Amino acid sequence: MTAPPADCQLIGRWRIVEADLWDRGYLNLSGPAMITIGADNHGEIAFGALQAGLDLRYSTSMIFFAWGGCDEMDQVTGDGSAELLDDGSIEITFAYHNGDEAILKAKRDPSSTAC
Repeated sequence: MTAPPADCQLIGRWRIVEADLWDRGYLNLSGPAMITIGADNHGEIAFGALQAGLDLRYSTSMIFFAWGGCDEMDQVTGDGSAELLDDGSIEITFAYHNGDEAILKAKRDPSSTAC
């Protein structure tokens, strides 16, 4: 595991606001769609019926992750990455193992500040 660089700009809580595969109604099916990027190599993601934990690797403006959790009561896994964009949002590439791959966009949650 790698510790995040002191200037990692992605640490914090982000609200997922759009996806190329799903509409906003699905994203917020079980509550606000969110990704939380911790400074301890762990994070969480929840959207639609998915709830999963993240194992993180960091750079200054990008993270990579493996994830595992449940989607509609089925165990699922995958991987992905998130990159900081010029407008301050992040673009998340999110892939299910042997399944769909989606592009999500997230904005920093107003109650979360960059570390």
